[in-house]
Amino acid sequence: MTKRLAQCACGQLHVACDGEPLLVSVCHCCDCQRRTGSAFGIAAFYDVQAVRVSGASKSFTRPSETGFPVTFHFCPECGTSLYWLPARKPGQIAVAAGAFADPDFPAPAKSTHTERRHSWLTWVIDPE
Repeated sequence: MTKRLAQCACGQLHVACDGEPLLVSVCHCCDCQRRTGSAFGIAAFYDVQAVRVSGASKSFTRPSETGFPVTFHFCPECGTSLYWLPARKPGQIAVAAGAFADPDFPAPAKSTHTERRHSWLTWVIDPE
């Protein structure tokens, strides 16, 4: 079984995931843009039973564009937003895909909130 480890920038907060993600998606909503400081956020969704979190975290809950609250967990030392619990997907946890620091991580299968996508952004899943 595949095991993957995501961690914050300082290494204090870890998320260990068993198996492949249920879904990897790119979100272009304004909230994900603010959270990441980028034009999008990339989330890897796992069943909560397949995930183990270690290290201290702080949390912040906000509403989402879908109307469901999302609770984000971030490192209190370095500020990395590492994982979140979306109420619209009970039993699932989303992990920031970039925190795995793995160039072989599965490509996103879905793009959401594309009406918020920057006009200059094109998404090519497999450029070769």
